[in-house]
Amino acid sequence: MTIALSLRGVDKRFGDVVALDNVNVSLHEGEVLGLIGQNGSGKSSLMKIMSGLYRPDGGEVRVGGKVVQLRSPLDAGRAGIGLVHQEQSLIGSLSVAENLFLDKPAAYARWGSYRWTAMKDEARRQLEKVELDIDPFTPLGDLSFGERQMVELAKVLTLEELVDGHLVILFDEPTAVLNPPEIEALFSQIRRIKHRSSVVFVSHRMDEILDISDRVLVMSDGRNVAEREKDKVNVDELYELMVGKQRIDRVARRPRNAHLGSSRVLEIENMSVPGEVYDVSFSMAPGEILGVIGVQGSGAESVLRTIFGMADRWSGSIRFDGKPLEIDAPSAAVARGIGYLPAERKTEGMVRNTSVSENAAITFGWQHAAGPGMVSRRREKAPIKDWVAKLAIKTPSIEHQIDLLSGGNQQKVVLSKWLLGNSLKLLMLDHPTRGLDPGARADLFAAIRELADKGLAILLVGDTLDEVLSLSDEIIVMKDGMISAHIAEVQQSPPSEEELVRAMV
Repeated sequence: MTIALSLRGVDKRFGDVVALDNVNVSLHEGEVLGLIGQNGSGKSSLMKIMSGLYRPDGGEVRVGGKVVQLRSPLDAGRAGIGLVHQEQSLIGSLSVAENLFLDKPAAYARWGSYRWTAMKDEARRQLEKVELDIDPFTPLGDLSFGERQMVELAKVLTLEELVDGHLVILFDEPTAVLNPPEIEALFSQIRRIKHRSSVVFVSHRMDEILDISDRVLVMSDGRNVAEREKDKVNVDELYELMVGKQRIDRVARRPRNAHLGSSRVLEIENMSVPGEVYDVSFSMAPGEILGVIGVQGSGAESVLRTIFGMADRWSGSIRFDGKPLEIDAPSAAVARGIGYLPAERKTEGMVRNTSVSENAAITFGWQHAAGPGMVSRRREKAPIKDWVAKLAIKTPSIEHQIDLLSGGNQQKVVLSKWLLGNSLKLLMLDHPTRGLDPGARADLFAAIRELADKGLAILLVGDTLDEVLSLSDEIIVMKDGMISAHIAEVQQSPPSEEELVRAMV
């Protein structure tokens, strides 16, 4: 088979940290190569070298058999390589058409002004490639996440008109926040474009990897450690190759917390948020894990953000720890003992260009102070190191810059900032396992259970059905902003996945 893209002996280092060590990869024309590995295994660094975002410290990259120097994404685009980002690169304030051609303005500009009619016609043609029937001048912010993902793919496919040869399209965790119909629509497009494209597909979801890939490459500690044809491997073997036999993530169901009583730490009655949530009511006991599941836009995320003081307008009643909860800002929620881990960790959860320790200590570091107004880095370090170990955060030290960690390890650092506190009574987790590999999920699940067993109430919006079924004492299913099902005794009478899916869609 003809090789579309190959890497030979590729190395990449960041100071003393080895991101890639003598990596060899071959991608055949018309092939979908699945790429898996734990957080910090080197997947993201490899994708960034392929797309021109990083330059390798050693080795060579070949496209169509010729050695190329990919010094930038523009160089990669000229070589026929495009990246569909995990955290989308589109600009919400611009139209779909403007986003499609933002990096190619010369084709639709004359004397400093856009040729709007020509741009709209060409944008419509590009959107037809991904079967997206929308007005090209629709503001991107008006689209669903799944639609924006298709726009991202259409943007990459504009390379078809610019490159004569074979295309290479890189997908970095593209399904992380898509619902099942959106995932199937994306897979349909990937299968369609194989006639003139090769694909590298990164995902932590093993069933997806085996569904869409022709071959699977496994990475660990910056090396490619195994390759398997998809018809000659199963999910269990892939898990074992990724995380080792002792850490295969098969989470047993959570036994009901014996300490749960009739007292309520959180009581919500008739909560409504205009256009997002309608007449939602539920309550939680200390030490309870309440799992919430729903497709994108179900309203689950809005419930958490409202409790945390992030909703501009809402109605209904919230009582916390027996008293009315009247908050107008997240700081007021934190003062009452409420924590919130957002799904968008980079924009809402972490402080960029600072260290792991600074991020971990930002919320409750004062509780480890030597005295009022006296920051004690020495006192902070012990609990920070403890949680770095418990969550298996891969970092050279707690003083390492958070931006240089993998996405999954960044997520765990963001979680640790809430775990340092001893005044927390409710922890809300919005898709906490997004971007985590199976071994890291097991570490996080163990931490969540330990916290609940100690009396912390946990409100969790889950990524998968298996996640909420494994962890939750109770489950709420949300659909179109309303509660469509409420399962009170999950572990005693667990619902079927089919029952939950029917309630979701």
